[in-house]
Amino acid sequence: MKAAFDCDVLVVGGGPAGSTAAALLAREGRDVVLLEKDHHPRFHIGESLLPANVELFDALGVRERVEAIGMPKYGAEFCSPHHARHSLVEFADAWDKSMPMSWHVRRSELDALLFRRAAECGARTFEGCRVQEVEFDDEGGDVTALFEGAGEQRLRARFVVDASGRDTLLAQRHGLKQRHRKHNSAALFGHFRGARRLSGRLEGHISIVWFEHGWFWFIPLADGSTSVGAVCWPYYLKSRRKPLRDFFLDTVAMAPELAARLAGAELIADKVWAAGNYAYTSGRAADRRWLLAGDAYAFVDPVFSSGVLLAMASAFAALPLVQATLDGGPDAAPTRAARRRFEAHMRKGPRVFGWFIVRMTHPAMRDLFMQPRNLLRMKEAVLGLLAGDIFGRTPLWTSLALFKCLYWLNALSTPRRSLRAWRRRRHLIADVGALDGENVMAAGR
Repeated sequence: MKAAFDCDVLVVGGGPAGSTAAALLAREGRDVVLLEKDHHPRFHIGESLLPANVELFDALGVRERVEAIGMPKYGAEFCSPHHARHSLVEFADAWDKSMPMSWHVRRSELDALLFRRAAECGARTFEGCRVQEVEFDDEGGDVTALFEGAGEQRLRARFVVDASGRDTLLAQRHGLKQRHRKHNSAALFGHFRGARRLSGRLEGHISIVWFEHGWFWFIPLADGSTSVGAVCWPYYLKSRRKPLRDFFLDTVAMAPELAARLAGAELIADKVWAAGNYAYTSGRAADRRWLLAGDAYAFVDPVFSSGVLLAMASAFAALPLVQATLDGGPDAAPTRAARRRFEAHMRKGPRVFGWFIVRMTHPAMRDLFMQPRNLLRMKEAVLGLLAGDIFGRTPLWTSLALFKCLYWLNALSTPRRSLRAWRRRRHLIADVGALDGENVMAAGR
């Protein structure tokens, strides 16, 4: 005989996806247990939010709290060593004018805020609790977890939401995780005090700076610090022969515009992190008694800051599927339809953003971003994409398709340059074996 259920839904992972899912389900009267392996606040990279996040914060009832910890973000700046001028764009010029801004936040603060909100909504939340094993049958899942200070315990749930992030608990267990070879990248990042920012309303713009081995992000935060990171080809991180901190500072020096903004700035705590080979996707997003949310399903290159949006949007999309499963069972027609809709939702984000991400370092794409034009509303459509407006009803898809055609025309108009770029990318994304940054690590190595 199976033990009685300990909860309706067990959520693994207390990041944006897990905390949002737990809050939404608890508000619907479901008995929810939320397990987080660490203790909030805990470090996490990915500080920049998209305007499409704002309506999700509104729906969750936390907008004012996010605003209180955030740096207003009205647009983006693109800097290229191959162009004489910078390109400045604002979200207010996107197709949908109702999403003019967002914020940059410390992820440790945002994640803690969302975790607390889940508890306020009625979820039973636990920190310092690492899930070790999950087994499923027709009626639910048995979750074995190690609780800090209480030892190993077994919980039985009618449904399991895997929001374990890059741990990809169920995707690993079921053999669903696949490395995304077209997004094969590595990253180095740290926080600076005293960086020179843009002035006035532009201060909160995220800056994207291309350089020889990839691109940099420059994200101003409300506490005066600035997050700076380099997304580069795996071979470049593999070439490191010196301490990570020194290697990172040498990399910054390769982008003169960025180096000038960091002249005299201090690397906070003298700490740098690295991550390698981090892009992946999963073969499917849901089954009869479980689903994957946020990074537990897929992670792509962070050039468009889509991580938190995709995570929270996946939690909102998961709600109908979990509800249908609990109410009608996994085999009912409404549940099967909800599962198909959820699968389509989860594929859409990585696919839409991914097409642009793969081509961001190509000269033809760089030219278009550095000299944006609103021919046939293409600029408005691309700005809508940058704002994260991909799950609503904004009719930007025809203009985005035309933008893609313009990209190909631009690429084919300079065949030698494009051929060199494609060949170089094919070489640069090749697997170079294990990297020091395979997992996030502290500086000093």
